Amino acid sequence: MGTVPADVAGVAAVVLAAGSGRRFGGGKLLAPYRGAPLLHGALAAAKAVGAETVTVVTGAESEAVASAARAYDPAVRIVHASDHAEGMAASLRAGLASLPRGIEVALVFLGDMPRVPHALLAPLVRAVRDGAPAAAPVFAGRRGNPVALSRSLFEPAMRLSGDTGARALLQGLGERLALVEAPDDGVLFDVDEQADLDRG
Repeated sequence: MGTVPADVAGVAAVVLAAGSGRRFGGGKLLAPYRGAPLLHGALAAAKAVGAETVTVVTGAESEAVASAARAYDPAVRIVHASDHAEGMAASLRAGLASLPRGIEVALVFLGDMPRVPHALLAPLVRAVRDGAPAAAPVFAGRRGNPVALSRSLFEPAMRLSGDTGARALLQGLGERLALVEAPDDGVLFDVDEQADLDRG
């Protein structure tokens, strides 16, 4: 392990990849998208942060998803959310609980969002480093993903439940949530159904 650059020291990337993809018909994160498994798009963004660690949280189809993640980067950390059937909050809890000490900012990516603009990531981290408890991207007036969480929110996030992820937590921040303008709609584009692969 080399020296971590100062601007990403204490930053972790967490990719939530535990869902079963029921609306898709299963196997969503492994489906081909632009010549590679869909999951690789999210991993490319997570790697672009240059974070200390990249953690992939698995659930449904855990072995296949873990294998696809390691095929992209053998250094990714794999964490299994045994209660993934509960919804997104379960995988968020598992991801945050696994982070090493010293992590001050967690960038949380969704495994089915392959077009996150990489230029957005440093401003999200910077907004949290500048004092915001969390930061989220906005495009055309709509809030998207990924989100950056400060360590102060890790514990409240660990108490979340259900399938809404950190949404309620972020809404509760009001004006303290830093909003970063995104360069394109990749912060809104996710794959729910087979047809979404063609429109992305």
